[in-house]
Amino acid sequence: MTLEKDNLTAKQKDYAIFLPAISGFYSGYVGKQRHEQHVDPARIPSRFEHGIEGLNFLNPKEGYFPYRWGLYSAGHANLDTSKFDASEDMIRNRDPDSFILGDSGGFQIGKGVWEGDWRAGSGCAKAHKKRTQVLDWMESYMNYGMTLDVPGWVGRTPSGVAATKISTYAEAVEATKFNFEYWLRHRRGNCKFLTVLQGDSHQEADEWYNEMKQFCDPKIYPNDHFNGWAMGSQNKCDAHLVVKRLVTLIYDGLLEQGKQDWIHYLGTSKLEWAMMFTDLQRAVRKYHNPNFTISFDCASPFLATANGQVYNENRLHDRGKWAYKMIKCVDDKKYARDSRMFRDAVIQDGIYPDFIDSPIMQRTEIKDICIYGAGVRKTDQELNGVKFDINNMDHYHVKPDLNKINKVGRTSWDSFSYAILMSHNIHAHIRSVQDGNQLYDQGIIPAALVQEKYDRVYFRDLVDSIFSAPTYAQAMSIVNQETNSNWFMDIYGSSANGYLGKKSRNANTMAAQLFDIQTGPPVVNEDGLDLAKLDALELAEKASVKKKK
Repeated sequence: MTLEKDNLTAKQKDYAIFLPAISGFYSGYVGKQRHEQHVDPARIPSRFEHGIEGLNFLNPKEGYFPYRWGLYSAGHANLDTSKFDASEDMIRNRDPDSFILGDSGGFQIGKGVWEGDWRAGSGCAKAHKKRTQVLDWMESYMNYGMTLDVPGWVGRTPSGVAATKISTYAEAVEATKFNFEYWLRHRRGNCKFLTVLQGDSHQEADEWYNEMKQFCDPKIYPNDHFNGWAMGSQNKCDAHLVVKRLVTLIYDGLLEQGKQDWIHYLGTSKLEWAMMFTDLQRAVRKYHNPNFTISFDCASPFLATANGQVYNENRLHDRGKWAYKMIKCVDDKKYARDSRMFRDAVIQDGIYPDFIDSPIMQRTEIKDICIYGAGVRKTDQELNGVKFDINNMDHYHVKPDLNKINKVGRTSWDSFSYAILMSHNIHAHIRSVQDGNQLYDQGIIPAALVQEKYDRVYFRDLVDSIFSAPTYAQAMSIVNQETNSNWFMDIYGSSANGYLGKKSRNANTMAAQLFDIQTGPPVVNEDGLDLAKLDALELAEKASVKKKK
């Protein structure tokens, strides 16, 4: 039987582009299998006609759901471009029509992972090496890349100061400018670059913009200016600031066709924002720059899996709150010999009332996820007073399945189970964004994008009036009108930094708490998913690979 694929590239139309923030754990499975038998063929689901390569959505011929766009972070990459690395092959050796945006790793600097004296002109060898490596990696493999910023919040924790030697917001600004100037002087022209904008309030965001806008300005840098913008901190989660900044960019001449065609919003997974970005993209294309593109990313499909969750439903009701629904995924050793399709099994057994299908789950039996069986243990009487030892095979009538380290684990999953579920979650997230845009075009509206308190006003109409205004003053007057400003405050986004748009009055305090990695609470994304769990999964996989060798 030939199973259908789902060509998501063909369904993208003129929507703002969602970029899956590809996990190194996930891409590693694709790349390694190309060059070695990383996964035993007997372990790969029998319906996977293209094997593990089918999980590669960047492959238009063999991918089970082709989608040509993605994001990959230098913070998780092998930055040594002189050496072959099979785990990077999905990114390095991909279809020429695919598009990857490179995240520069500023977050790693902020977290203190990339240690060094990052102050401007410090002469630190560690910082310089990383600065040059990231630039070379971008130029070698990326279509677009974000410039290497030093986040303004880095100096708010003792650990951040100790790792970077940066203790003030002003030092972060100067360090960022130093990095940008270095990249301007040394870029090779293979990759287009987005100027990163930070700032934890409107005031800070305006100050940061005024310091950094020169780097995108052809009048100042006619031959090597950067090619667009990447929005971080408050810029990515505050609808009022999003619209205000777009208007400012247009009237500053910094969103011109062929010069600054792209804006990316970092770590944005609110579903309503996908439609909001589409409205903004269409309005700017209509009145100012026909080449203009908005993209946005999140790692939620990968994080959800690392947190043991699976996408099972979309909520896309007219005038309702739109959302992806995730639920704890089945993890039960009793399914290790069950050949029912995953979706059939979880519905028939009453685990979920419904389950969103995907080209992955159409090819996956439940035993392909719950791979380890429990075995049948002897009774206490049969053990004759000996305490049961879960790892003693003499204590079983039927031996349990052992995991990769030859132990009886608590979970029925192996690491490849995570890779399969990640693929399902990626497909579900992209389809949610695309289906949401399609319904939106049909008049099905999320509550956030229609104002019904006074008069019924649609966000798309408000946006059209802003960007069709003949002057900057008139456009900003509409943006800042009290009813519009209040509405923008209700369309809030959120991020792993703890920022919640203008609705959050204590964003700085929250950031200070959340980014103290040693002593603070776990860093979570807007879905409440612990970011550290994905890192732990990737480290565990790397450790198991080393052990094999």
